[in-house]
Amino acid sequence: MSPTGRPTNAQRFGAEIIGTFFLTFVAAGADVLDHVGGGIGHTARYLAPGLVVAAMIWSLSGISGAHLNPAVTLTFVLRGSFPPKLAGLYVVAQFAGAVAAAATVALAFGSLIDEGVTQPGTGVTPLAAVAWEGLLTALLVFVILATAEEEAVVGKNAALAVGLTVALCGLFSSHMTGASMNPARSFGPALVSGDWRYAWVYIVGPLVGGAVAAALIRPLFGPPGRSGFKAARGKNEE
Repeated sequence: MSPTGRPTNAQRFGAEIIGTFFLTFVAAGADVLDHVGGGIGHTARYLAPGLVVAAMIWSLSGISGAHLNPAVTLTFVLRGSFPPKLAGLYVVAQFAGAVAAAATVALAFGSLIDEGVTQPGTGVTPLAAVAWEGLLTALLVFVILATAEEEAVVGKNAALAVGLTVALCGLFSSHMTGASMNPARSFGPALVSGDWRYAWVYIVGPLVGGAVAAALIRPLFGPPGRSGFKAARGKNEE
């Protein structure tokens, strides 16, 4: 910590790398293990990312706010509760963590990392996938922003709401798009596998969805309050 008791930028960077690493490791790893017959099953495959998101928020929200997702960082900037000058640092950390996680899965399973690449389901067009990812991300980020405005919910209690939202989106929408809702989570396996066919879907959709959530939240809650700033920047940030 800095002399003021606030996390340093290096600590924030490290927290976002670690959190996004474990999110991508679990999400992509579950896809790979399910393919190789690891007995994962549909429910566990999409419940696991929600559980790890909750765990990372519990663990890291005090340091960085535990964004773990470029769409979340962008939305906090649009909301006015996060400084743009730090947003680039966070996004670099998130992509770095996701790439490292994908490389770790590839180290263990080789070319099977291809199974961890998110892509539209059978019969789902890329444009439909963009729209669907946008809707899912709008739901996820709306929950993040709304819980951020409740002082009693910020931090560990918000972890439950956010983690459950990640899980529910995967459970009901996995056949549509894989329910990524996260450009970094999708970018890491795409980069490591070399499969870029649908990478744009998982960048455009979540970013647009996050912007929609930011537009929806303001009429309901007004400008961000003190708890909103703490949720976006970490509990030690005043």
